[in-house]
Amino acid sequence: MRWSLYLTGVVVSGFGTTAMWLVSGIWVKSLTGSDSLAALASFALWAPVLVGPLLGTLADRVRRRPLMVVLNLAMAVLLPLLLWVESADRVWLLFAVLVLYGAQGAVHDAAEQALMTVAVDEKRLGMFNGLRMTANESMKLIAPLVAAGLFTRYGGGPVALLDAVSFAVAAGLFALMPVREERPARPESRNWWRETAEGVRLLRGSRVLVPLVATGAFTMLLAGVNGAAIYAVVDEGLGHAPAYAGVLYAVQGVGSVLAGLVTGPLLRRVPERTLSAAGLALFAVAVGVRGALPYEATALAASAVIGLGMPWVLIAVMTAVQKEAPAEAVGRVAATANTLVMAPNALAIALGAGLVAVMDVRVLLPVAAVAGAIWALALAAPSRRRAAPAASTG
Repeated sequence: MRWSLYLTGVVVSGFGTTAMWLVSGIWVKSLTGSDSLAALASFALWAPVLVGPLLGTLADRVRRRPLMVVLNLAMAVLLPLLLWVESADRVWLLFAVLVLYGAQGAVHDAAEQALMTVAVDEKRLGMFNGLRMTANESMKLIAPLVAAGLFTRYGGGPVALLDAVSFAVAAGLFALMPVREERPARPESRNWWRETAEGVRLLRGSRVLVPLVATGAFTMLLAGVNGAAIYAVVDEGLGHAPAYAGVLYAVQGVGSVLAGLVTGPLLRRVPERTLSAAGLALFAVAVGVRGALPYEATALAASAVIGLGMPWVLIAVMTAVQKEAPAEAVGRVAATANTLVMAPNALAIALGAGLVAVMDVRVLLPVAAVAGAIWALALAAPSRRRAAPAASTG
């Protein structure tokens, strides 16, 4: 019962978040006519992750479920302000709300990951994280299409209201979850900076987490460049209106749903490192194909493979953090890992916004793909070297 409520909350909030994430770029593009500013809308959402360790420390100071309820209610109140964004001179308000949106997400993600370590058996974490990913990513099957349709007919305001409602419903579902949590013990020092630094130290000292987090960071660096180029691919490569990006994201959602469903069984057979290398390789190849071959069929197929590969990298990092971090510090370690993984995405979106203006995406995206394939091979290589002696003794 409790996890059906939780997963339903993930689905509901994921629907609103996916819709708003897509429409924010289209909204800015329609008001300003600028591809670069449209890409910067995504940067505004990701920017708060740069201070994620500080924000995530809150998740280790209070009970996680009530914190998640409060965060969702706060966004339900904030989002209706976007009804005032009706012209280019009010785009600043959209950017301001998106930054707060990102800050809420950083704290919420840390609280969720910490709550899972209390309520889910360690052997089932991979399966549960996969189901959570499926629940969240399944919204990419319908949310982008609904959002693009709403925006095309009525503008961005109704999409913002839809997202506000989704946050309010999610808050109610999380509040109903019958989960018992002990109040976190007061740390010896109530110094926020020292608590945050402890999370960084724990992550840095883990031989398991360092290569996985580094791979996640590199994957999201490539994802940022790929995301910044999406409107150029749609406009220059495929010859469609910006709203067609919703179709590509919907197809990507199909791949992500499949990724979440198979992750649990895969993690029972292979280590997180192997899953991460395979996910990066798939993602990189698909990015290169979508950039180099500007045909509708290849763009749709590549979008599905992007959706399949990238979640494997992220789920591998998430599961490893939950297994390796001490229970009292999961929020801080998770937030630190999330910052290290997602910060390159935020920076790459900003960089990609500039690169798209001066570089053909048919060159930019294949170059990114080659870099990703090389990294994936390097990550997988130690596993092959360790397996070789074992095979020779048989």
